[in-house]
Amino acid sequence: MWLRLRQIALVAEELAPVERELADVLGIEVGYRDPGIDHFGLENALLPIGNQLLEVVAPIREHTAGGRYLARRGGNGGYMVITQCDDHAPRRARVDALDVRIVNQFDSGEFSNMQLHPKDTGGSFFEIDEQRGEGAHEPDGPWEPAGPHWQAHRRLERVAGISAAEVQCDDPDAVAARWSDIAQIDLTGTNRRTLPLDNAQVRFVPCSDGRPEGLGGIDVVCADPQTVLQAAEAHSVRSGEKQVYLCGMRINLEKPTTVSSARGNAHG
Repeated sequence: MWLRLRQIALVAEELAPVERELADVLGIEVGYRDPGIDHFGLENALLPIGNQLLEVVAPIREHTAGGRYLARRGGNGGYMVITQCDDHAPRRARVDALDVRIVNQFDSGEFSNMQLHPKDTGGSFFEIDEQRGEGAHEPDGPWEPAGPHWQAHRRLERVAGISAAEVQCDDPDAVAARWSDIAQIDLTGTNRRTLPLDNAQVRFVPCSDGRPEGLGGIDVVCADPQTVLQAAEAHSVRSGEKQVYLCGMRINLEKPTTVSSARGNAHG
């Protein structure tokens, strides 16, 4: 069984300003808006980064889960780590065996979704989904939440992929171990706090920015860091030598050669 990082979700108080900054700084564009998400009191935009997606959601009415998450974390920030698997049934069986609650789930026939309760996973929302149908398991294959033509909206001049997600936790060791048990992938790294997925990694780190647990950052494969950093300076969102700060997220600019293609070893 394999598990890929396929989508990162962010949550924002207002969608339009975040869209503009992402487009201006990272050089990416909106490829799809899900009309069904208003059922949850949200609006969204999905922006391809290589064969992965960066999603931004924002509340359009009061008393939504997204709004409560904004309040808990103190503003815009990371929301969900969304992965793609090749066989959903054993993943669901594993979650049930570990008594992990499911916040949301659906099965359209072509797509199975499973969003896990962050109080049972720790750190952040962790989602495991499967796409079915022709070419479904190809890296550039279809992805139902992103609409039928998301590939046409890829802009690779500046960024070409998401190589890591960084989850900040009150107890990184415990949260890393929990995600490892759910994913059935052995941890790596000096402190055993890195979960190696098929195309990326998830790092678990202590909370260090004055904000509570959550998805605090991502690494992106960057072909043109100079242009990204210049654009970030124009928006006053450059936050480091090779880092920008967008939608409450630390976004680290990594060289293309740093993308990990190593597949994690299954266990359990």
